[in-house]
Amino acid sequence: MLSVVSVPIGNLGDITLRAIETLKNCDAIICEDTRVTGQLLKLLDLPKKELISCHGYSDEGKVQMILNRLSDDEHLALVSDAGTPGISDPGFAIVSRARENRVPIQVIPGSSAFLAALSASGLPINQFVYLGFLPLKKGRQTLLRSFVAEERTIVFYESVHRIEKTLKELADALKDQPHRPVVIARELTKMHEEIIATTVEQLAGVSKGITAKGEFAVVIGPSR
Repeated sequence: MLSVVSVPIGNLGDITLRAIETLKNCDAIICEDTRVTGQLLKLLDLPKKELISCHGYSDEGKVQMILNRLSDDEHLALVSDAGTPGISDPGFAIVSRARENRVPIQVIPGSSAFLAALSASGLPINQFVYLGFLPLKKGRQTLLRSFVAEERTIVFYESVHRIEKTLKELADALKDQPHRPVVIARELTKMHEEIIATTVEQLAGVSKGITAKGEFAVVIGPSR
């Protein structure tokens, strides 16, 4: 069986009882970075487990090895470095192949940074579009311009290295919608959590004063 286990995005108190039980009782844990997951187990005072590294650079042989173990009735848990597996990480490939091979799959839901940002935004989230990380070059400007007509709330991730540039580009792309709301969430659930509610016309000033630390989720209200 494959257990898809959500882990905290920052605050350890967000781990669920089901997640703890699953990590305690599984045969091994598939993870992005063995150091990160090993530290999580230590902080949660859980027993050491075999950690199987599987990330964006892993080859097909690694995926097949995991599938072989699942086919042998081993119970493997899949985690990401933070949050829910399969969201902006390579976990979806494992789940997809497991599904194709009729491996039993269970999900242990929990934290997700973009859902936390949406919940705190105060913007309509009955419909939204999640974009992960924006493309770095090809298609980036086209995507930003498409936001003008998007009638759903938009949410995406941005790194500390690009947040200032992205906010400036966003202000330029949406300059004809100056009062459109934007919420910028940083370090969610952590000690220095910060949520900034602003508008497109104020983004230029916000981008200069923003704390360039941590990971960011940006939420843009619908165009209508």
